[in-house]
Amino acid sequence: MAHFQTKIGADPATAAQWLLAGECVGIPTETVYGLAANALNPAAVVRIFEIKDRPAFDPLIVHVSGLAQAERYATDFPAPLRLLAERFWPGPLTVLVPRHDIIPDLVTSGLSRVALRAPAHPVAQALLRALHFPLAAPSANPFGYISPTTAQHVYDQLQGKIPYILDGGPCRVGVESTIVGYEAGQVVVYRLGGLALEQIEHTTGPVQLQLNQNSNPAAPGMLLSHYAPRKPLTLMPRPAGLPAGDPASRTGLLLFRDRADLPAHTRKVVLSPSGDLAEAAQRLFAALRLLDQADDVDVLVAEVCPEEGLGRAINDRLRRAAAR
Repeated sequence: MAHFQTKIGADPATAAQWLLAGECVGIPTETVYGLAANALNPAAVVRIFEIKDRPAFDPLIVHVSGLAQAERYATDFPAPLRLLAERFWPGPLTVLVPRHDIIPDLVTSGLSRVALRAPAHPVAQALLRALHFPLAAPSANPFGYISPTTAQHVYDQLQGKIPYILDGGPCRVGVESTIVGYEAGQVVVYRLGGLALEQIEHTTGPVQLQLNQNSNPAAPGMLLSHYAPRKPLTLMPRPAGLPAGDPASRTGLLLFRDRADLPAHTRKVVLSPSGDLAEAAQRLFAALRLLDQADDVDVLVAEVCPEEGLGRAINDRLRRAAAR
């Protein structure tokens, strides 16, 4: 694998030059930073899997500028998914649609559908409009680890492996996109994410949840163990105290809101003092990373969020991060 002097910059034209040359670059989206490559170039897509050490059975999301470009890579666009794309693109929504043959098998892990998304980040949009191809772009981190939400997070994990990281500032949403498809006349949600379930159901009516967590995922981000810190992570329900036996002095505590009923901790991160789920989602991965890198912490304990709105996506990430 080539070794690069990785640079962080804010120039979409520089990122485009590297992508045109068949290399991978880090790019910002409103959800998390992605590791991007030309989705139509199999050799470039292979580099994504090599850099991330990602298993080939886990498909990738293809990023497009909007619905018009997305239609070039789909043989069919079911009406409910088109309605969702019209309403929520650009934004944290990925649709799973029958793929055109121009999409390499490696991108979809040989499956018949491709995951398409139009990111809302203005820098990502500027980059996509400057290119004549879509971008395959999973999260820009080693496979299974905490997703990056700043350019520095990408640099810390992938320096030397990619030539350029396009800096768009901290991610606004902070958790990956919601993935939806259409099966047997029913809208199906395969991954909870930055678009709340309530918003989808308000548009399409009731949906089916199919959050498969196995070794043959139907869509990206469905594996049981994912987004995980290096240190052991335990979840505590709401309301509850610390799990018995955890040494409080070496425990990193991740809370949704601050709680006076828990003992004092030297390492405590509160996701949202005001109880705002959007703020909690935006801060989730950075908080996990902070606690995981703390020298005075051996184990992590996280409080689950209310099971509503973006709280569902936060809890989904926490459960996968805690799976071993």
